[in-house]
Parts: sequence; structure tokens; C-alpha cells
Amino acid sequence: MFCGTELAARIEGVEAELIAKGSAAAAARLGPDAGFVIPIAGGVASFAEDGSPLNKVAGLGFAGIPDEAELDEIERLFAARKTPVQAEVSQLGDPGIGELLTERGYRLVSFENVLGLELDGERAARVADGVDIRSSGEDEFDAWLDVVATGFAHPDTQGVASHEEFPADIIARAMRDLTGAAGIQRYLARRAGDVAGGASLRLSGGIAQLTGAATHPAQRRHGVQSSLLSIRLAEAAAAGCDIAVVTTQPGSKSQQNVQRQGFALLYTRAILVKGCHIDGPHG
Repeated sequence: MFCGTELAARIEGVEAELIAKGSAAAAARLGPDAGFVIPIAGGVASFAEDGSPLNKVAGLGFAGIPDEAELDEIERLFAARKTPVQAEVSQLGDPGIGELLTERGYRLVSFENVLGLELDGERAARVADGVDIRSSGEDEFDAWLDVVATGFAHPDTQGVASHEEFPADIIARAMRDLTGAAGIQRYLARRAGDVAGGASLRLSGGIAQLTGAATHPAQRRHGVQSSLLSIRLAEAAAAGCDIAVVTTQPGSKSQQNVQRQGFALLYTRAILVKGCHIDGPHG
């Protein structure tokens, strides 16, 4: 599967939309002064709450280069909340974005890969023997969160480790915000009656975003992860999506798993950070 700048812009736009909707939901919960959502050069700068995975600048590089005044204001807002600015920049975006950010003192701290799969018509869901997967309602949110948090806390030791970790309570609030405002659907997998894994999915603009999946360490190597993936792809195809995308750590087990299912590496995002926690007292 080939990814040019047009497809990358489409995917990054949906990602920026996801971040903006989740952050706006946090503002509705905490009050308008708690955070912000600011459009910038086709992307978005977002602060939801302290420690949130929604605190970032996303989607830059496909609608011009932000001007210095815009970045000054965004950096001021993050600094006022004692939070570094994290910009996620696609390699297929305007190269001037990376040049501008590094000139301003942003430092490269990590990468993440975006992979995609074309969805061309109906797909049959393939679920492993003994695995049962259903949509997860609000009454199962705690069970879903517990298995996802446990799975993420015990990652397979393969590939490049993530530069971020988030407490379970922060993840819980972010997922509640995203479920309500951004239309994220949750799935819960059981095996032999026990909760075995959880996953989520968002559909927007013909793109199916696979927004996270994890398997309990005791339930790994039994087809739970591949079953969760297959169910979501089948539902995305049935809903008319033409592409599914997933973000993984480079060289990770998650990347290996989705590539085995036919996903191709589309592009890489560079994670650039500026702020007191990275740059020191003079940053």
C-alpha cells in the first residue's frame, strides 16, 4: 500500500480531529479555563488536563507553516501549565515544520509508526476458538479499562520503548471523554469466561482509527489480539471505511502483529518536545 502526501494529510486531519474532540470534552468536564484547543496550520494544539495523553500539537505539515506568533502563544500556554510542548510531525509533511521547531529549541525524543490497510468491500471477522468479543457498554467500562491498563503496564519487550507512561486514572478520564465526544467504540474480549483483552475503534471520514488494544499478560498467545483486530476491521469495512490505520512503537510486537494481518508502514511521526522537563532550566 502506497501513502502519498494526500493520504497522509487525510489521516493526520482525522488524528487532529480526535485530539480536539477529546480535549473539548475535558474542557466541558473541568471548565473552559482548565485547558485549550487551538487550530494551528491545519492541525491542533491541545491541553486537556495535567498528564493527559491529549496534551500535544498534532496534524501539522499539510496546510502551511505556523507563524512565530502562533507558536509563541501556544508555548506560553503550555508553560503556564508547567507542561512541555509535544509536537508530533509526519515525515510526509512540509519539511519546513521540522526546521522551524528545531530552530525554536524542540528536541527529537522518539518516533511512532503509522500503518494502514485498504478496506475494499466486506471482510469476515475471524475469532480464535474459545475467544468471545463484544462491544463494551458503560457498565463494563471498569473491566475494559482494567485489562487495557494491565496489558499496557506489561508490554512485550520488543522494539523501541515508548517515551510516555500515563496513570490509569488519567487514561480512564481521557477514554471517557473520547468515547462520549469523539465516538470511540470499545470492545471487550473474554476467554474461558475471564476478561482477556480490550480494544477501541473510531470511524471518521472513511478512516477507521484503531485507537488502542491490549491483552492481559496471562491471556497472550491465544489469538485474543488478532481476534480483536479482525472484529474491528470487519465492522469498519461494513461501515464503508476505505482504510484502517493504527499507530505503533517502531519494531514493537504490535507492529509485527498488524503487519502479519496485511498492514503496511505508511509513514513515521517524529516526536519533538520543548519544555522545562526536557530542556532544563534555560529551555
